[in-house]
Parts: sequence; C-alpha cells; structure tokens
Amino acid sequence: MKAACWYGTRDVRVENVPDPRILNPRDAIVKITSTAICGSDLHLYNGYIPSMEEGDILGHEFMGEVIEVGNGVKNLKPGDRVVVPFAIACGRCFYCEHHLFSLCDNSNPNATMNAKLNGFSGAGLFGYSHLYGGYAGGQAEYARVPFADVGPIKIPQGLPDESVLFLSDIFPTGYMAAENCDIKPGHVVAIWGCGPVGQFAIRSAFLLGAEKVIAMDNVPERLRMAEAGGALTISSDDDVHEILKHMTGGRGPDACIDAVGMEAHGSAYDVIKQSVRLETDRPYVLRQAMRICRKGGTLSVPGVYAGFIDKIPFGAAFARGLTVKMGQTHVQRYLRPLLQLIQDGKIDPSFVITNRVALADAADAYDIFSKRQDGCIKVVLKPQEQPVPRRAARAVERDAGVDKSEDEVAFGLPRSKRLRRN
Repeated sequence: MKAACWYGTRDVRVENVPDPRILNPRDAIVKITSTAICGSDLHLYNGYIPSMEEGDILGHEFMGEVIEVGNGVKNLKPGDRVVVPFAIACGRCFYCEHHLFSLCDNSNPNATMNAKLNGFSGAGLFGYSHLYGGYAGGQAEYARVPFADVGPIKIPQGLPDESVLFLSDIFPTGYMAAENCDIKPGHVVAIWGCGPVGQFAIRSAFLLGAEKVIAMDNVPERLRMAEAGGALTISSDDDVHEILKHMTGGRGPDACIDAVGMEAHGSAYDVIKQSVRLETDRPYVLRQAMRICRKGGTLSVPGVYAGFIDKIPFGAAFARGLTVKMGQTHVQRYLRPLLQLIQDGKIDPSFVITNRVALADAADAYDIFSKRQDGCIKVVLKPQEQPVPRRAARAVERDAGVDKSEDEVAFGLPRSKRLRRN
C-alpha cells in the first residue's frame, strides 16, 4: 500500500509499504477513505518530537471502511464505516474506566521510554513517534486499529466523510478545550491560535454558552474564518495584553485557551534557546495567557507541549488563583455527543477544510500547510484518489463546489448563526 512516511525534518515521502495485518484478536483493519494533516503533525515534520524513525507512517486523523476484524471484536464487522480516535485506549484500565482515555495504561508498548521523559506514560497514539508506541499512522491506504472494540465509532449512512472526519481529533480537542474553561453565561473566552483546533474551540465555546469569544492570530485567512464563526479578532502582532484588558473592562478574560503550543512565535529568546536545545518548546502564548487571564479564571491548554519550558510566570498564576487544565483529548468520551451535534445540524465540521489532495501529493501538502501558503488552514488527503495535476486542481475544486461566496459558506454554524456583512 501507499503511505506518507517520515524521513527527517521536513522530509515526508509517499512510499509503498507492507499492508497491515491482524496481530491481536482485538484488532481491525480499516481501508482509509479520508485522512488529514494535523497541526500536531507539523511538530514531527519540523523535528521537535523525539524518537521518530525513518520510514514511520504519519497521521492520526483518519476514517474509512472496516475490511477485517479479529475474533475479539464483536461490535464491528466488515463494511462498517468508522471514524478512529487518535489516542488508542484499552477500555479496561483504571483510566479508561474513568473515561480518561488518552491516559490509558495499556496501549503504549513503549511506556517505559515515555515514563523516563514524563514520569508516567499516557496512551499510545497513531503515527506519533515511538515515545507513544510507534504505531503506524493513518495517512495511508490501510491501517491496523488496535483495541478496535473500544475506539472507532460507526458512522450512519448519509453523512459525508468531511462532516465526521474531524471527530478523530480536532473537533473533540477544540470542544474539550472549551469544556475545560467551565463556561458560564456571560463569560468572555480568549483563544490564542486560529488554526483548526482554535476554530473548533471558538465554535464550541459558543455552543457551551460563552457570551463573547476573542481570537488571536496573525494569518488573515484564519482571522476571517474565526470572525465567520462569531469571534472578535485581534492580530497577535499587536499588544494583545493591553487590547484584551480594554475589551474586558480591565478585568481580563474569564477563560483563556492556548491553542498554539510548543511552536508559538513572538519571542526571539525562545527561538534561540530552542535552536540550541536549551528548551524544547516556545511558550510565548502560555506566558501571555497566564498574565492576562482574570483573577480566579481558567487557563485551558490543548496546544501540544513536548518537554521543558522556560520563564513561565507561575507566581502570577498562583497569586491570581488560576485553574489550569490541559492534556491530550479523551476523544472516545466525546464521539457520540459530538456526532449528535453534527446530525442535529448544530455544526458542520467541514467548514475548516481549505485543501483537498490525493495521498500521493502528501509531501507537497505538508510543505504548503507548514508555510501556510495559498490560504491553507486544513488539508484532507484522499488515499483512494489519483493525484490531480496542479494546474487543474482549482478547476476541479470549483466543479466540486469548493469555491463559494462568504454568504454560502456555513463556517461550521447553522445558517441562522452566520455573520452578515453589509
């Protein structure tokens, strides 16, 4: 089969690799119909996550058709259409029983390696380095899904791939980030980063009752998408601290969401320290959020951090009594309620897609996504499709109805909630 494989920093190649096979009675084999490139994949692409090996198959956002199951899988059968959560969970350990699926004790075969870095190991992850199990990812034509009796959710007929694909990661991640804010009526939520997770956090905050959402980024296309989702926006190149104080009457936001994580821009200090390996992550956004969140407020961190960071204003966070919530998303907990929101027409997650390409073009897609070229916000890869010559790609998208006016695009909200522009 063909798969997108990692070969080093900014080196992704689509190669022929062996087909997956059943290794455990609780396995399933899925023929992948849609997969995506996640912002977290860029941490691998840019060389910031240790323990990657040449030839590792990338990708943790995928869905498709079950073609084979082990004899321990009773809830799925060949022909079922499923979305697969990015974190692999056994369903039987202490953490899974408490619905903390991304902290599963039994799904990471390299738990000892991970524990040396983090103290304890969380769950295994698809396509995300050997620290997290070395599992082959989903940017491929087929994937082996361990613990298939726990993770995948069956998708009803009539829902297109693009409406449900992001149940695998970014929709639950944005929703959990907003849920962690303990939003109450009248609350103001500030969100750093208008990438895909930030976009879902914006819409989720409104679904959970936020009165106002303020979003920050420095990419015009992302800011426009955030505005279409109902957010007020600030350029992250401006004085974010003073603007947020002004917009909240001097009190600060009730909750702050860091949807950026370890590759934040804005601080030459962090860039230099990271480049010489004196810190692993660039916590520029984390510092900003800690300093502006109101007294007694909540800081939610869905943005990925990998190791050790510097100059964190922990004293300020302590003095103001902040609550901090973070961690990998417990996707399995959210699958059914978020699928119901999609079925009820309260959100259409496909709003975030800007680029659709064949799996064979994954290397180019990583480059475009990493550089944020051509308005790229979210890339969906189609493993079963042939690549389209670049010159013809825009014509194909127009024929498929991708080019739409602002008034025609739902941006993930029901028609009644769309912004109107004079």
